[in-house]
Amino acid sequence: MNSAAFLTDFHHVATIGATANNGVDRQAATAEDALTREWFAAWVQDAGWELRVDGIGNMFGLLEWVPGAPHIIIGSHLDSQPLGGRFDGAYGVIAALHAARRLDAEVAEGAELPQFNLAVVNWFNEEGGRFAPSIMGSSVYAGLLDREKMLAVGDLQGTTVREALAGIGYLGTAEAPDAAGYAEIHIEQGRILEREGINIGLVDSSWYTQKLDIEVLGEQSHTGATAMADRHDALVAASKIILMVHDVTKDFADEAIVSSVGQLTLEPNSPIVVARRVHLVADLRSGDPDIVKAARAKLLKDIDVLAREHDIKVNVKDFDIRPIRRFPEAGLELADKVAANLGLSARRIQTMAGHDSVAMNTVAPSVMLFIPSVDGVSHCEREFTTDADMVAGVDMLTGIARELVAGALAETPAPSAAALA
Repeated sequence: MNSAAFLTDFHHVATIGATANNGVDRQAATAEDALTREWFAAWVQDAGWELRVDGIGNMFGLLEWVPGAPHIIIGSHLDSQPLGGRFDGAYGVIAALHAARRLDAEVAEGAELPQFNLAVVNWFNEEGGRFAPSIMGSSVYAGLLDREKMLAVGDLQGTTVREALAGIGYLGTAEAPDAAGYAEIHIEQGRILEREGINIGLVDSSWYTQKLDIEVLGEQSHTGATAMADRHDALVAASKIILMVHDVTKDFADEAIVSSVGQLTLEPNSPIVVARRVHLVADLRSGDPDIVKAARAKLLKDIDVLAREHDIKVNVKDFDIRPIRRFPEAGLELADKVAANLGLSARRIQTMAGHDSVAMNTVAPSVMLFIPSVDGVSHCEREFTTDADMVAGVDMLTGIARELVAGALAETPAPSAAALA
């Protein structure tokens, strides 16, 4: 198993869209994202596999050992957040490419023919930094989001997904492969594995997520000529809402819920004009849906009071609600077995963040794996995972993929609605 080749590829991809402080900036369907896509395409073609790009920009490298058989899909995403880390997503794609090449070599050398074929995927717009919502490409694949609606989504400059993908040459027309199963490996983006000295996290469920689209409408006026008593400042009101979103977590047990406002735009955004409109997105997440619902209810009540106090209007809409999804028990047991055979320590873990595996888990039995993150830091340039942990993860993903193509979860259905909390 050539770990050096994997590390060479990983550290090369980290130079694409590299930032000054060892991060990357490769937002979906930008020129930088296009460069990683070209790298992926060249890698797949050099390996002798079929390359497909579907109608939402997902890229697949297909290995066909059994004509007509469905595929086990492995991979992640190559897009990043603005000034993001070089490990998030990209590690999972590059690990999948190398795991697939190892298995392809085994078959070529006479190993027993697998039950299923294999495909490596680079999902479009997992991050959602440029186009909302996140986890877009895999959710379209899984039928959770409508492709035409997603192609019409615009960024802050008004460019649509359709225009952006066409502009970089990756608005495909190919049919995506059918999935008999899915596996993804990712950095933890938390500190549990590092703190406990565990090699591999076996993800058993995702957190409940609720986002709020909030529009604050005030009145535009002159910052110098308008008396303070006569102002209807949308930005002042929005700043108080941001603090409400932050402080609502204090009503619950420590670490029971997380909240943030990560995006804010204002109009007219002039230094001598009182803001007339502010748009922001609030993000609430918990392992208990009732906690999120209680936090949402409190925010709606407090925002209503604030609007009346400031004599402004605030429109709040529910946005991007994601239920808890539980990963198949058979997949967790399989992953535990593979880790033990490799001499790797493992434990079950929840994911607070969203991943493509959460969407894929609705249509195919899926396995989600974590490797440690140093200091639990992610979505920033300081994000870091050691070479040793990455290499161990490639071995782990290879072992999982080997079992999946052999039919290990062939009788395991994807979780139904009854599996949702």
